[in-house]
Amino acid sequence: MATTATTHQTKWWSGGKSPFNVEYGKLMMWYFLMSDAFTFGAFLISYGSIRFSQNFWPDPNVVFNAFPGLGHKPLPLAFVSIMTFILIISSVTMVLAVHAGHNGNRKAVMKWIAWTIVGGLAFLSCQAWEWHHLITGEHAVLADGKIEIIGQTMTGNPWGQLADHNAMLTALNNSSNDVLATLVHESPLKPEFHDMTHKQLLGIPKDQLLGMINTAEMHVRSKGPIAFGGYFFGITGFHGFHVFSGVIINLVMLIMTYKGVFDRKGHYLMIEKAGLYWHFVDLVWVFVFLCFYLI
Repeated sequence: MATTATTHQTKWWSGGKSPFNVEYGKLMMWYFLMSDAFTFGAFLISYGSIRFSQNFWPDPNVVFNAFPGLGHKPLPLAFVSIMTFILIISSVTMVLAVHAGHNGNRKAVMKWIAWTIVGGLAFLSCQAWEWHHLITGEHAVLADGKIEIIGQTMTGNPWGQLADHNAMLTALNNSSNDVLATLVHESPLKPEFHDMTHKQLLGIPKDQLLGMINTAEMHVRSKGPIAFGGYFFGITGFHGFHVFSGVIINLVMLIMTYKGVFDRKGHYLMIEKAGLYWHFVDLVWVFVFLCFYLI
């Protein structure tokens, strides 16, 4: 009996063979991704608890309706949809790189890894533009029938709040016609102007646009926008850091493939591990997209 037990232990634990029938490095990558998923999960659960405990919250269809070169247009979520598409396509190219690695096709691995890197850099560039617009741009945030002007014309803080009615008037006077036209067109306070297009409103003098806005009924919010900004920049920034890390990892894989490191090893397992990380980053973005851009 003792001999049988010893033989059984030697078979599984003497080294060289994993009891999980998985290569050691891949198993460790799964452990890392599982712990990272807990971190993202904690962030998103925290965001959800704050989001649904507030009476007022920015409307994503208004916050994220800007497009490079076009300004604020009735194209809600168009730009972030392009970002998501880029990330999904980069996941496809990563699958093709892993498949090429299984077949030992070094040139194909290099090609698809390079395209994956391009996709990651394109996503990061889009995120950089979005952050720059939200931090420095002038735009209006609407939620539950209440309006808040957000931009440098207020306090220099895109998620700040107007201190009083006089500050609100000052912010309006300093705002561009584009911001005022957005307020007039989107505001539920004066629905008689909703039939006018944004372009038509831009042609109206600024003083007349100011007269179209019922400033007496505009409300000031503090908790909602501040919490939204903190969570948005924190979580999307954390995800962006993961994308950047994935780009660096894939760049290292590209160099190692070019130098023939994996050919000398006789396998491309490192490409598969890098692929696991990249797919995880793509999957996390689906939940980030759902929480911030859709809900």
